[in-house]
Amino acid sequence: MNRSFLLYFLITLIGVLFIGRLFQLQILNKDTYDPIHNAAVKIEYDYPERGYVYDRNRKLLVANQLSYDVMVQPNQVQSLDTLEFCNLLKIDKSDFLKRFERAEHYATYLPSVFLKQLAKEDFAYLQEKMHKYNGFYIQKRIIRNYPINAAANVLGYIGEVNEEKAKKSDYYQSGELEGKDGVEKQYEDVLRGRKGKKYLNRNRFNKVTGSYKGGSFDTISVNGKDLTLTIDIELQLYAQQLMNGKRGGIVAIEPSTGEILALVTSPSYDPNMLVGRKRSLNSASLMDPNNPEKPTYDRGLLAAYPPGSPFKIMNALIGLQENVINEHSSFLCFGGYRYGSRATAFMKCHCGIFNYPIQLKTAIARSCNSYFSNTYKKIIEKNGKATKGLDNWNAHISSFGLGNYLGYDLPAGQKGLIPDANYYNAKYRYPWGASTTISNAIGQGEVLTTPIQLANFTAAIANRGFFYTPHIVKKINRKTITNPNYTTKKQTTINKEHFEPVIEAMHEVFKTGTGRWSQVEGIEICGKTGTSENSIKMVDGVKIQAEDHSILIAFAPKDNPKIAIAVFVENGGFGSTIAAPITSLLIEKYINGSISDANKLREQNMLKMSLQEVYDKQIPKAKKVASRKE
Repeated sequence: MNRSFLLYFLITLIGVLFIGRLFQLQILNKDTYDPIHNAAVKIEYDYPERGYVYDRNRKLLVANQLSYDVMVQPNQVQSLDTLEFCNLLKIDKSDFLKRFERAEHYATYLPSVFLKQLAKEDFAYLQEKMHKYNGFYIQKRIIRNYPINAAANVLGYIGEVNEEKAKKSDYYQSGELEGKDGVEKQYEDVLRGRKGKKYLNRNRFNKVTGSYKGGSFDTISVNGKDLTLTIDIELQLYAQQLMNGKRGGIVAIEPSTGEILALVTSPSYDPNMLVGRKRSLNSASLMDPNNPEKPTYDRGLLAAYPPGSPFKIMNALIGLQENVINEHSSFLCFGGYRYGSRATAFMKCHCGIFNYPIQLKTAIARSCNSYFSNTYKKIIEKNGKATKGLDNWNAHISSFGLGNYLGYDLPAGQKGLIPDANYYNAKYRYPWGASTTISNAIGQGEVLTTPIQLANFTAAIANRGFFYTPHIVKKINRKTITNPNYTTKKQTTINKEHFEPVIEAMHEVFKTGTGRWSQVEGIEICGKTGTSENSIKMVDGVKIQAEDHSILIAFAPKDNPKIAIAVFVENGGFGSTIAAPITSLLIEKYINGSISDANKLREQNMLKMSLQEVYDKQIPKAKKVASRKE
């Protein structure tokens, strides 16, 4: 009796469990059930076209091309002629086993890439043979094509989703592609679109017998959206050509909108190098941390340099705002500025003026260290307490976006450094004052800025006190962006009236000052040259003084400005030597559309000029030998 009861009880319990499970699958989970784990169901993915990318004038920068991957789903693989299969794929058996183990490690029930990006000539032949190999199939992919060899740092590239992300993601699977840098990464959700899925029944012979559930779980693919960038590709290309043989960064901005017209890092690379089956080999070389050229390092966004003399403009504006100087205030220059109690504490000046009263306009045009050291001292000591004066100085500078991330729509960034009182309190154990931090007066010392920050600072001057957050995307699917972060004015703490005397002085730089040899007839350029001191380096046990950086900020025309620009050339020497002619050529190219005959010689000199010999001196012999071996 007890045995019969136990038997009936077990049968009833099992029946209830089965009914409950069927109720859960067919009723409760009907809408959310994904048959991906069902061995009798095959999933076919329909990958959408990734969005195209254009420059501001609708010139195509990024397009698509077809590629084919061999996929594997391990739990569907049956016995096969491994040798024949390896011959078809042009791999050996050990490679086959390694790839298959990797797929099993990812997930036995999920498809993943077994061999990526087949050669076109192999695809058609292999497609005819794939029915013999259960669990393997060919998947169409969309990869990128770059019609113009330019702006690799802006565009970025796409690469495989790693296994860790694929396991956590409810969208990506191992082997699929996603944006890895530049706008490809920043606008991944916009560009990628949405892939479609088809669920297909298959029998025990692995043959498809029709749609699963009448196609009720199927979804269609949706193509990605196109992007129109703010950059002018002709200006970008020209800037890249001018930077051949040089290292550094160039950033050009349209002041009235904050749109980035050019974003150049040099050296760079052909974006097509990170497409196709050679991508792995090329990326290993391009991203090698021992590569002194660092072609994937965006110097326009990431390289933080002392800004040098262009920073004197900032101190002039703060001095005017704080009413410690006016445009007629004057200071004597005795070949430099003596500070502190030590006899050796002397900041040498190259303005060429000795024992003569210097006013603001001349000080900017001739880049007088003595004038701006006195101005900085008055700013810091205005309220009698250096900590309060420095924090006030810091607040003014921060209002221009210096010392912080600007909030632009690219994934790379560097804050730079604008020191405050807390910074120096932590650095010094003794009381400090204006003399201790006097290098800040001329953009040396602790102050660090990136080229994009200086370009934005220049745009704020061109606008007489405000700027728009720099951005790289102008339209999405031809619809102009409306993100308030990029369309709202950011006001600085400097009153509008203080910009006019400074702008007049910046114009004087190109009329009679340090930029006079780089004038462009018919265009009123306002700017400031700079030479940023470089550090002493150890190369093969010997101390060498690296050449100074060449810097220039400028905007043009003086009224209704159309372009603001910052140029950094590493180890380029005086700002007037390299940065100034490059800047004037770019301004002329953008505003006039071409270079006049009068400036053709200037253009040829800059196109031919190379600093490679200077850079080679800073490379240890061991690295040179390793580079030659590669």
